[in-house]
Amino acid sequence: MKKITFILFLFSVVSTAQEAKKDYSTNVATIDSTITSLYSVISGDKGVKRDWDLFKHLFKKDAKLIATGKNKKGENVVRYMSAEDYINTSGNWLVENGFHEVEINRKTQTFGSIAHVFTTYEAFKSKDDETPFMRGINSVQLFNDGKRWWIINIYWTQESEENPIPEDYLPKE
Repeated sequence: MKKITFILFLFSVVSTAQEAKKDYSTNVATIDSTITSLYSVISGDKGVKRDWDLFKHLFKKDAKLIATGKNKKGENVVRYMSAEDYINTSGNWLVENGFHEVEINRKTQTFGSIAHVFTTYEAFKSKDDETPFMRGINSVQLFNDGKRWWIINIYWTQESEENPIPEDYLPKE
């Protein structure tokens, strides 16, 4: 009787774990769904929790998030992060301050199983804001393993007075 009870217990634990695991397959089925999911998962108003499981699901193991900018000395620098590093360093800030990154233009190149997406963004603290507090370009490299698209790297920089976004990467009016 104890064996049957234990087996039933294990079956219920496994069933519960499987129910709890979300199906993110549509989020990574196409390049478009992957990029759209990337923007949506980091975006939200102040106090809104992000779906970090979906965020991590977008990235291939060992993928890098690479921020570029200037340090205090005015030198161009890069900072390499894993998906987990990004969550640990930026996750709380996104929730505490509110952050909506909105794609305004995209240029996509593909060859076989690889893709490169230059995606121009505007960032807002709230979805109701009319003026962005920041703009920039995300360079996203993706890989298709035959089943889904994986983000391999995201490499980005913000617009500045000395580095405005070129017209080619802005929406055509």
